[in-house]
Order: sequence, then structure tokens, then C-alpha cells
Amino acid sequence: MLKDRKKSYHREHRGHGESKIAATLFALRDLCGEMLAFSSLPCAIVGMLLLSVSITGVVMAAPQSGSQSQGNPNSFHWPDGKRAAVSLSFDDARTSQVDTGLALFDQRQMKVTFFLQTENISKRLDGWKKAVADGHEIGNHTTTHPCTGNYTFSRHNALEDYNLEMMAAQLDGASAEIERLLGVKPKTFAYPCGLKFVGRGLDARSYVPLVADRFLVGRGYLDESANDPGFCDLAQAMGTPFDDLTFDQMKALVDKAAQDGRWIIFVGHEIGQCGFQITDADALGKLCDYLHDPANGIWAGTVTQIGGYVSQHQQLGSHVRP
Repeated sequence: MLKDRKKSYHREHRGHGESKIAATLFALRDLCGEMLAFSSLPCAIVGMLLLSVSITGVVMAAPQSGSQSQGNPNSFHWPDGKRAAVSLSFDDARTSQVDTGLALFDQRQMKVTFFLQTENISKRLDGWKKAVADGHEIGNHTTTHPCTGNYTFSRHNALEDYNLEMMAAQLDGASAEIERLLGVKPKTFAYPCGLKFVGRGLDARSYVPLVADRFLVGRGYLDESANDPGFCDLAQAMGTPFDDLTFDQMKALVDKAAQDGRWIIFVGHEIGQCGFQITDADALGKLCDYLHDPANGIWAGTVTQIGGYVSQHQQLGSHVRP
């Protein structure tokens, strides 16, 4: 009898997306109703059956805990039991990154990502060649650093005056110049000023698709969260500034990322004494030591290293725990 009612329910609701579980529950409900109307069973017994069916329906319809839709913060499997990942990145090819940064990173065996504005490479060409030889990653930060014209330094190189073709030329031109000068082809990109548009008003367009077509990762700037590795769009990954932060402030951000199982991409500019757009060298050294301490469970790697791992696991769908 129940089997016949399930078939009837499917025929009546075909195309409405109800599941086999729903069909069974509705059939049980109807059967219980007829038992109440025509059988000699006490009303209390039939009522208990109806209540049981209702409760079963609620439980089976409820989302399962730990599923991807629940946003379980620890659902991503980092390698070797790590709790989180951290990448250190620096923009613009500023001279202090070579003059101060390379020795600091070499001393602490830390590999970082330098996003180079190609106009600035010639100021320390030998230094950038050394960065490549030392195993650091070289990323793309455009040729001329177009930004909004609301900043006076960019008024004559304003994104509001760009179109997609012009931005594509910036991306491709910078990659070609980096490859010519340093012998490496960039796999990652950092959005100048963290901005991702060209044009104005109704003619404004996102250039994220251009980045997604050319690079493994496109990193933002001035973002307020670390990246959820199971969900984030790698073409517009979040970038967390750490210029003018103390070590304790940096550590707090790392600890929060570890608590949530996330990937934080730090963004710096100059390296020296703490100040505006200057990552404090002493704090940076302490941060490197903290990231390398096995007790803290942090994977420290370049943007390409960690981005590649995240991309692979997103594609496989293995980033969600069973």
C-alpha cells in the first residue's frame, strides 16, 4: 500500500523537484490519515504516528552540520596538519625591498612574493635577479600602476580613463617585461590600489576576468578578512595590509586566521622603520620566526605555492570534510 502511494505521489508532483524522501513522508502521512478515519486504532496511537512522520520530515530536511553550506571554518585540509596558511607579499618593486628585505628573508629562510611594477625594476635590476635566484616569487603589478584619479598621483593614469583593452595591455606588457628582464613568467597578480574596475558610470567594467584568464591568483588590498580557502575566488583574493603594524598586531591576525583555518595574504610596501606604507623590519623578522615555529601550525609559502594548493583542492572538491 505504501509503495503504491509513493508512486502516486511521484506522478502527481513530477517536475516539482521533491525528493524520494519527501514522497515517502507524504505517503506515510496520507496512510496515517486514513487509519484515523477508517480503522479501530485509538486516536492517540494514530496521532503519535502522524507526529513521528512530521518530526522525521523536519530532521531530514534540516541541513547537515559540517556541510559546506554551514561554512565550517575548519573544513579545509591544509597539508601536514597545518592550521592555516600565510603569504608575505610586497608591492611596487620598491628599493627597500631589495636593500633591506632580501637579507632579512635570507637570514630567516622565508620565501615571499614580490609584485613588481615594471617601471621600477631597473632601479635595482641586479637585486631583483638575486631575489629570483634566492627562490622568491615575482608577480605582476602592471607597468605604470593605474589607479583611481581621485589620488592625485594617478590623475594622469586614472582607471576611470581606461578600458579593458588598455588594461589588458598593462597586464601583458608587464608580464613580458618581467620575463625579459628576470627570466620568469608571473603566475600571480596584485591589483594596484586594490581596485578592480576600468571606466566610469554605465561604462565601468570589472577587469577581474582579464586577471582570471592570465593568472593563478589576483590579490586585492586593504581587505578586512583572510581568505576562506574552500570558497574564495582566487581571481580576487583578499589582501591584508601589514605596513605600520607591530608584531603583536600581526600575530593577532595570524592567530585569527589559524582559528578559522584560513589563508592570510599580507601586503607591504617599504621595509624599514615602522611608518606610513612601511612594514617594520623588526616586527617582520619576529613574524617570520613565528610563522616558522612548528608549534604554531602555520604554512608559510608564496602566493603561487599556496594558491596552487587551494586551486587544486577547490577543483577536486576535496576541501570539504566528509
